[in-house]
Amino acid sequence: MARVTDAAASDSRVRARVDRALGHLTLDRPRAINALDLGMIENLAAALDAWEHDPSVDAVLLDGAGERGLCAGGDVRGLYDQIVAGDVAETAHFFRAEYALNARIAAYPKPVVVFADGVTMGGGIGLAGHAAVRVVTERSRLAMPEVRIGFTPDVGGSLLLARAPGRVGEFLALTGESMDAADAIYAGFADHLVPSERLDDLRDALVSRADPQTATELVLLFDETAGPARLEAARPWIDDAFAADSVAEIIGRLRDRAEPDARATAELLETLPPTALAVTLAAVRAARERNELRAVLAQEYGLVLWFATTQPDLVEGIRARLVDKDGAPSWSPASRDDLAPDVVTQAFAFEPALALWTD
Repeated sequence: MARVTDAAASDSRVRARVDRALGHLTLDRPRAINALDLGMIENLAAALDAWEHDPSVDAVLLDGAGERGLCAGGDVRGLYDQIVAGDVAETAHFFRAEYALNARIAAYPKPVVVFADGVTMGGGIGLAGHAAVRVVTERSRLAMPEVRIGFTPDVGGSLLLARAPGRVGEFLALTGESMDAADAIYAGFADHLVPSERLDDLRDALVSRADPQTATELVLLFDETAGPARLEAARPWIDDAFAADSVAEIIGRLRDRAEPDARATAELLETLPPTALAVTLAAVRAARERNELRAVLAQEYGLVLWFATTQPDLVEGIRARLVDKDGAPSWSPASRDDLAPDVVTQAFAFEPALALWTD
């Protein structure tokens, strides 16, 4: 019989229990596609703390309640309320806790298995993308769509994007496009495709496994070969266009391509906020140079607080998509021609009042 761990037993939005040697964490906010609030982040961290030195736990499984997805991201509406109220300290507190959890998952001494079934975006990528064993299904839709709300990829996502083949990372970062299972595996956001109808069997196998079977070996028993990746087929025009030095040059190259998808991508980029596009392009390329999670998280932390405290686009993007839901954001500036020439320098020079890492 599974036993509930005290670390998260009091919070109905995270269910934590131990079944035999498997610590099992379930995000339990299905009506919001398990979007993360601060309490959920703190309870996930507490459970990992409790299990790290528990000899009866040798692996951790993270999944989400409901059939819609693992996690749609952070609680963006809560972020909106904080920014509008001018509560910078609370905003910084949320991101510090979230990024510490992302780093913790990546460095956890016991294998963390994540079922990224269904929608897994933004903050959900921070949970799933850095785990030891990352499982997707035919229902999976993974994305880092932050630019679409006037923001920039975070939770270590810019590092995952930087490590994607060719210029796929720049494409995904600037467009916010979703990946299916094949794309996610190709781009390096996932490891294994398991049919959703087999997830219960895989959970049971993780609970009842016998030595010397590791979590990875068990997942491989359920793994199915993903089909051809759309992203791989699009590499010729993606690599050509997204290798350009600026967003304007990327759009120009896309318009010069013969592929309809390339031209459609150019049209999409024209609708997105110039500030977020310029900063995000630089962020992915800087992450490629840093190539270390804690360093990249620190870079992202400065950028997200720059957006949250100085840029009107973030509030406007959330308003248009999640508050008023009119789908008609008014970006500031609206045109790349009006973008300050040093905007990227400003963003990267921003220093939060409280550093992400104090050790």
